[in-house]
Amino acid sequence: PEQIDFLIINCSLFSPTPSLCAMVCNEFCLREDIRSYNLGGMGCSANGISVDLAKQLLQNQPGSRALVISTENLTQNLYTGNHKGMLLQNTLFRCGGCALLLSSRWADSVRAKYKLLYTFRAQVSEDNSYGCVHQQPDEEGNVGVSLSKDIVNVAGRAMKRNFIQLGPYVLPLREQAKVLVNRVAIKLAQWAKRRGMPFAKQLSIPAGYTPNFSKGIDHFCIHAGGRAVIEGVQKNLGLTELQVKPSMQTLHDFGNTSSSSI
Repeated sequence: PEQIDFLIINCSLFSPTPSLCAMVCNEFCLREDIRSYNLGGMGCSANGISVDLAKQLLQNQPGSRALVISTENLTQNLYTGNHKGMLLQNTLFRCGGCALLLSSRWADSVRAKYKLLYTFRAQVSEDNSYGCVHQQPDEEGNVGVSLSKDIVNVAGRAMKRNFIQLGPYVLPLREQAKVLVNRVAIKLAQWAKRRGMPFAKQLSIPAGYTPNFSKGIDHFCIHAGGRAVIEGVQKNLGLTELQVKPSMQTLHDFGNTSSSSI
């Protein structure tokens, strides 16, 4: 415990006093000068956000270690009403937890299991996205989490923005060139139609090209947020059944454990 410099805990729905960070520090007698961060209300993406925060802290203080704990406690938020949109949370979500130890010490690189290379985050600020997952009371005053039917589309748009940032770092040059050529062709076709060129009527605006991320990524860890979520990612990225099998099996065995499954 004395070797931990940063402690980051995320739990979306359960935010007690004393905080979860205070509980862990007290239980395991962590150092008095440890810097702790308690994140809440960030849903399934909280684990990725916590890892990104830990990365920035470790980069600013080389030779340090950060402990990230992601968990979800649904017992306090079990919905007892009859609203169909809120009852889904009782059947889909499950309690879960995971912990990650990150280090910027050179000595730890020898025994580290993974190396963190890139982290990205796209914040979608629009009313449709804001209301797709919302905690609120129903007509009878029972508090629950309402899941919008647009959640899959909203997640798809957010994922697209993240992949746009990720593409240049993982895609081979051939795939990047295909994307560039496709974008140029779309722009030229749109320009010709706006200018009323003689040949513009025979032109059709090309469809956007989705690069083959399998060319640069060997394994896909898709959030087990639901069958529709996994199938949506599979369809948009053109993944095989074998590539999405781990996520499907995780959903089947454990359900949606929110941030702890990412």
